[in-house]
Amino acid sequence: MSDATLKSFLDWFHKNGGSVDATSVGFKTFPESEGGRGAVALKDISEGHVLFTIPRSLTLSTRTSSLPSRFGVDAWQNMKLNQGWTGLILCMMWETAQGTSSKWAGYSDTLPIHFDTPMFWNEADLTELNGTCVVEKLGREEAEQSYTEKLLPAIRTRPDLFPLEQAEYYSLANYHLMGSRILSRSFNVEKWESEEEENENSKDSTNRRADGMDVDSSDGPERAEENGDEESHHIEVEEEDDEDDSSDTAMVPMADLLNAKYESENAKLFDDENELRMISTKPIKAGEQIWNTYGDLPNSELLRRYGHVDLLPLPNGGLGNPGDVIEIRADIAVSITVQQHPSLTSDSVQERVDWWLEEGGDDVFVLESDLELPEPLISLVRLLLLKQSEWETAKGKGKPPKPKVDADSLSIIHDVLQTRLKSYPTTLQEDEVKVSGAISTNTKNAIVVRMGEKRILNDTLIKIREIQAKGNSKKRKGAGVDSGAQKRSRK
Repeated sequence: MSDATLKSFLDWFHKNGGSVDATSVGFKTFPESEGGRGAVALKDISEGHVLFTIPRSLTLSTRTSSLPSRFGVDAWQNMKLNQGWTGLILCMMWETAQGTSSKWAGYSDTLPIHFDTPMFWNEADLTELNGTCVVEKLGREEAEQSYTEKLLPAIRTRPDLFPLEQAEYYSLANYHLMGSRILSRSFNVEKWESEEEENENSKDSTNRRADGMDVDSSDGPERAEENGDEESHHIEVEEEDDEDDSSDTAMVPMADLLNAKYESENAKLFDDENELRMISTKPIKAGEQIWNTYGDLPNSELLRRYGHVDLLPLPNGGLGNPGDVIEIRADIAVSITVQQHPSLTSDSVQERVDWWLEEGGDDVFVLESDLELPEPLISLVRLLLLKQSEWETAKGKGKPPKPKVDADSLSIIHDVLQTRLKSYPTTLQEDEVKVSGAISTNTKNAIVVRMGEKRILNDTLIKIREIQAKGNSKKRKGAGVDSGAQKRSRK
């Protein structure tokens, strides 16, 4: 963003009711490793200080844009534009097409027109992500299906709102662009409710407030992705629980200028009835960057959503992201269990898997950098290994086995992790050599992601082998004692 664009935006922001503490908050361009253009403390800022405020009416969502009402509320719902992010994407397209007559014309120029996220990578770059958690979450095909089946039909029904001469604003490329803007910059801003409405809604658990530090009885809106994130950037809200309202997703001018970095948050957005306020959550020294939060995400998610990775000192040395995770599909665990125990019948296994899923069991397990084995994974493996009578008892009680690891389950989990590690086309050692060479940014970021995942797998496998070795040692010692006892008894 140029200085001229920033000045124009600030003028627009103030004219529309926004306010910034200009004595405390400034803007500058930081190194790319620090997020690029961001906010800086102009003086020492104390905790609880209001940095800037944004009128709710200045946020851009399906609630604040006039398009849904012009389109017709019933027609909007019939076209399923109230589901997922397609409606907000269409609003953003339409507002852009209005040019200077749009209320958000002064804001649109601040939004990125280019993304380094894998959604826009070529096939060669995407192959560098093979085996990582990123690949299955891109959802390009699903996004384009949503564009074809929802957005295009809606546009064709209203040529008065979407004239043919403005077709360029509603292209597939622009759809991806707007979706990526939402993915990388939106916040979850719930509709304000009075205390009476809030108490009434809490009775049936339909009102969920975002977590945040209490400031003047206000709760903090979160980055929109912090509460659910397993699909493409255009359709993931559709996959969330019914109680999540897709109209809560909003673009928030000014707030989205703040960068974020792992465990660096020092400011957060909080809501009141008529405005949102960015408030410092800890003291900030003059010259320091003002950081918002993405939720301390792993590099796989940072790359997928924002197109960058974090490289920070790791506890055991080297650089990486302490928040990295590795995801393991349940079908791998099922397959390895059957391989190690061929006596398990396919019908029995399928029955147990179906029951596991019906009872809300996970189909993906997350292994974190603390190297603790996921309890649901242990529980599923033990469920598959139950004798028939034990299985019937567990099913009758509606409870899977406790996540207590034993030799059999540990052996299976070891092979599950080993199989997951083999899904990468390269080894960790090969990555360490390649990442230090002359490579493109996309390739480097992809390698950093897979190295973080592989470190967790390798370190967990080492931990499992140490546990197995200790168990075998105890068995050998026990066997030696028994043998001696037998010899003495024969005397």
